[in-house]
Amino acid sequence: MAVNWGGLIGVVIFYVIILAIGLYASRKNKGKSSMEDVMLAGRNIGMYLGVFTMTATWVGGGYINGTAQSIVDSGLLWAQAPWAYSSSLFISGLFFAKKMREKNYVTMLDPFQMKFGKRMGGLLFLAALSGEIFWSGSILAALGSTFSVILGIDKTLAIIVSSCIAMSYTLFGGLYSVAYTDVLQLTCLFFGLWLSIPFALANEHVTSITETNWFGTWENKYSGVWLDYALLLILGGVPWQVYFQRALSARTPRHAQILSYAGGFGCIIMTIPSFLIGAIAVSTNWNETAYGQEITDSNIVLPLVLQYLTPQVVSIIGLGAVCAAVMSSADSSLLSSSSMFARNIYKLLIRPNASEEEIIWVMRCAILVSGGISSTLAITINSIYGLFYLCSDFVYVVLFPQLVCVVYIDYTNTYGSLAAYILGLSLRLGGGEPLLSLSPFIEYPFFDNGEQLFPFRTFSMLVSLTTLILFSYLFHYIFTKNVLDKKWDIFKCVTNITSPAADVGLDDIVRPRSKP
Repeated sequence: MAVNWGGLIGVVIFYVIILAIGLYASRKNKGKSSMEDVMLAGRNIGMYLGVFTMTATWVGGGYINGTAQSIVDSGLLWAQAPWAYSSSLFISGLFFAKKMREKNYVTMLDPFQMKFGKRMGGLLFLAALSGEIFWSGSILAALGSTFSVILGIDKTLAIIVSSCIAMSYTLFGGLYSVAYTDVLQLTCLFFGLWLSIPFALANEHVTSITETNWFGTWENKYSGVWLDYALLLILGGVPWQVYFQRALSARTPRHAQILSYAGGFGCIIMTIPSFLIGAIAVSTNWNETAYGQEITDSNIVLPLVLQYLTPQVVSIIGLGAVCAAVMSSADSSLLSSSSMFARNIYKLLIRPNASEEEIIWVMRCAILVSGGISSTLAITINSIYGLFYLCSDFVYVVLFPQLVCVVYIDYTNTYGSLAAYILGLSLRLGGGEPLLSLSPFIEYPFFDNGEQLFPFRTFSMLVSLTTLILFSYLFHYIFTKNVLDKKWDIFKCVTNITSPAADVGLDDIVRPRSKP
């Protein structure tokens, strides 16, 4: 395919504008070396800016490309991610945003390390990091496929260049740069996709979407799988640093809740064009288009609709919308994973005496590493929607039960946390994962010819939650009732405690200078 030079020039101009805005916003951090300033924009994100960045963070390339792909593959019935992730924002706002913001935490992992200790916090960081990395991979993969179809350039090159652009302004601007670029990116996404819809619907090769079946079909044997994925996305969409980074940056706890609810509504609105594009793709006779064949790679559904069912100018504008979606989520994910590493691993586990300036530089190095790993995943794994699901998978099984307990159940402790982590992760990995070429070594009920029909992810999460509660209660009882001498409290989390924060160096987590 020949390179579309006009489109390429347009994308370059768009990237230059995004980079300029990001670097301009980074000036707000000039002369500031506080973690709160860089990671949380000084807890001074206003309502308007906060709603834009909350919505734009979730509505990424995996969100819009993956939704269209899912409708083509299995129909609207199985396109769960948009409404499920929107629901997760409502749940987060209702049950977690206010409590976390009132404590003035800097990252999502702070309460884990306060309650369970620095080493257990390190293990939980691995689960959180895997989610962020897989999510970034899905985002960049969506962009690469779009570039290759519309511009005719190499997918790998597109992924690498886009990742580098996102890293460049995130490196120096922190949350301010990410939030300010989100405003432009979300605006471009909204108008770019909606502009393409009328042209695609009016194309002569498209049958009316009211006459085709793009809702999908229902098979009762997959009802457990459907429920499993729905709960995975709803509850697995809660314990994300990328979400809490915005909730914790709000000026007040009430604002943190409002940002969550507004973000949920925004996600629902922004997904409508993707639903329609998927329906249009199903209703198109692709053999009669310039594409000349039926779609064999559903990853490229959205760029195919833009390229072959709309005028060239509109398709380039639509490409800009995809670029905007990708950048708005990629930079957020890079910042959130690097923030957790710099604060919760480097500062609290490796170098407790590190200065804030040193931590910020560590965070910048972590941004480069995270970007490199995410780009590699995007290049090597084919399914955008599969990556989109997988990013919440381990977060759901491992982190969600831990977050519920650390926020709502006082007596939970490190013993329960560790037992739940090991058992929940083992049960989840036992179910297998085709995307990672991991064959199942546990055959759950209704196992059928290598396919798990039992909702084993939700089962693993519930077992993890139950284990955390019961083991915590058991060890709490053993040590508080003197069944064992307190010297055997090796994790120093029940009775053998010298100082609530001594083990992890978290005395400065709650900063008095931050207004509640």
